[in-house]
Amino acid sequence: MNEIIKRIEAEQLKESVDQFRVGDTVRVHGKIKEGNRERVQVFEGTVMKIQNGGNRTTFTVRKNSNGVGVEKTWPLHSPNVVKVDVVRRGKVRRAKLNYLRDRVGKAAKVKEIVK
Repeated sequence: MNEIIKRIEAEQLKESVDQFRVGDTVRVHGKIKEGNRERVQVFEGTVMKIQNGGNRTTFTVRKNSNGVGVEKTWPLHSPNVVKVDVVRRGKVRRAKLNYLRDRVGKAAKVKEIVK
């Protein structure tokens, strides 16, 4: 039974996955369905965490919208995630950036990797 589930999950993986890490500022292009229309909406923010698990891999992106912190968790291999663009690379020393939730303004920034 376990082999059957693994084979089904392997078929659902995307061929090419965008490369990004925790701390990066990304622009996620996600499909939004409104009635009978479908459009692509962009959500830009900092990657807070990546939870690995085969085709169940998810990543959480946080942004500040009108002074309110908004977090959205996206499934990486979902057909609703069109693409993920990396705006800038971040330099962090943690796998999960939960401490950013308590910070406001410049304290909530992540250092940028300069190449």
